[in-house]
Amino acid sequence: MKSTMNYKHRYLIRFVLFLFLVSGNVFAQKLTKQEAIRLTLENNYGILIATNNIDVAKNNKGLLNSGYLPTLAANAGANYQETTSNTSFPGAINPDTGLPREDIEIDGAETQRYNASLNFNYTLFDGLGRYYNYKRLKEQYNLTELQARETIENTMLQLFSVYYEIARLTENEQVLEETLRISKERVTRSTYQFEYGQNTKLNVLNAEVDVANDSINLLNTKQQLANTKRDLNVIVDNELEEQFTVDTIVKFISRLEIDSYLEKSVDNNVTLLQNESNIRISDYDIKVSKSGYLPTIGLTGSYGWNENRNPPSAFFPGNVADTYTLAGGLSLSWNLFDGGGTITRVKNAKIALDSQELAKIQVEQQVKRDIANALGNYENRLKVYEIQQQNVVTNQNNFERSKERFNLGQITSIEFRQAQINLIQAQTNKTLAKYDAKLAELQLLQLTGQLLNIDF
Repeated sequence: MKSTMNYKHRYLIRFVLFLFLVSGNVFAQKLTKQEAIRLTLENNYGILIATNNIDVAKNNKGLLNSGYLPTLAANAGANYQETTSNTSFPGAINPDTGLPREDIEIDGAETQRYNASLNFNYTLFDGLGRYYNYKRLKEQYNLTELQARETIENTMLQLFSVYYEIARLTENEQVLEETLRISKERVTRSTYQFEYGQNTKLNVLNAEVDVANDSINLLNTKQQLANTKRDLNVIVDNELEEQFTVDTIVKFISRLEIDSYLEKSVDNNVTLLQNESNIRISDYDIKVSKSGYLPTIGLTGSYGWNENRNPPSAFFPGNVADTYTLAGGLSLSWNLFDGGGTITRVKNAKIALDSQELAKIQVEQQVKRDIANALGNYENRLKVYEIQQQNVVTNQNNFERSKERFNLGQITSIEFRQAQINLIQAQTNKTLAKYDAKLAELQLLQLTGQLLNIDF
C-alpha cells in the first residue's frame, strides 16, 4: 500500500512538473506596459529611423559643418622627362683645330621636377550668411527632434491600441470560457433531466446548440487574440509567435491633471511646436539670402617648394634649382549685381515665411478643435464606461436569478439563454468601454503634449 502511494506521489510530481514546463513560459512572459514601451523604444524600426535622422541633424549642426573653420589643402607633384638630342653645326669651323665642328649628341638627358605646397583659405566675413546658416542648422536639429517625438508619440498610440485590444480580447476570452462552462453544465443537467423524464429532448438539443455557438465564439476570440499578439510582436520587434500575457488593469488620470495639461496644450503640442520651428527656419532663410547683398572677405596663405633638375645641353651645363615660397593675402569680393538672383531668393524666402505664419494660424485652429473633440470623446466614453459597469452588475443579478429559476423549472431554456446572452454582452461592452475610454485619454494626452510624460 505504501509503495503504491509513493508511486502515485511520484507520478503526481512528474505530472505537475510537466504542466509547469509546458505552461511556465506563458506565465513567465507577462508583458507589462513599461516593458512594452521599453521594447518599442529600443526595437521599433520607425523609432530607430527617426533616431538616425536626429543623429544626421546633430552632425549637420556641428562646428565641422558650420563653415567657420578654415580649409587646408596639400598638393604635390613630380615630373620626369628623358631626352636624346643631336646638335649639328653645318659650315661651322672649330677655332682650335681649324676643322669642321663636330656634332654634339646627348643620350638619355633626364629632366626632373618636384613640387609640394600647403594652401590655406579662411573666410573672415561672408555677409553673415554663415552665421545665420549655422543658426538655421541648429533649428533644423530642433525640428528633427520634434519630428522624432511625433513619431514616438504615434508609435506609442499604435502600441497601446494593440496592447489594449489584446487586454480586451483576453477579458472577453475569460467571459466566453465561463459562458461555455455554464452551457456545458446546462447540457449535463438537461441530459439528466431528460433521462429521468423531467424534460424533453428539445431542451437537450437547445443546450447542445448553445454549447456549439459558445465554442465557436470562443475559438474566434482566441484566433483574434493570437493575431493581435502577432501585431504587437511586430511593433516591439519580437518573434512573431512569442507568447505573453498583458496587464488588464487600467488607471485613469484625474480630472485635475487633465485640466492642467489642457492649460499648457498650446505650448506643448508637437504639431504647433514644429510649426514654430519652421517659422524660425524660414526667418533664417531670409537672412541667409540677404547676405548676398554684402561683400565677402577672405584670407589666403600658401607655402610651397619646387625643385628642378635640368640636364646639360649643347649650350647649358645643367643645374639643380630649389625654391621655397611663402605667400599670404587678403581678398575682398563684392558682387554688386548678380543678375537679380539674390533679390529673387529674398523675395521667395519672405513668401515662404508668410506661408508658414498662415499655416500656424490654420494649425492652431485645427489643434484647438482636435483637443476639444478629444476632450468631449474622453468625457463621453468615461460616462459610457460608468454606465456599462452598472449594467454588468444589473445583468449579473438578473442572470443569477434566472439561473435559480431555471434550475427550479420556473423559466424556459430560451429565457435562461437570453439572460446569459445579455450578461455576455454587458461584460464585453463594459470591457470595450473601458479600453475605449483609456485610448481616448491617450489621444487627448498626445494632443496636449503630455503622452510621453505620464506613468503608464
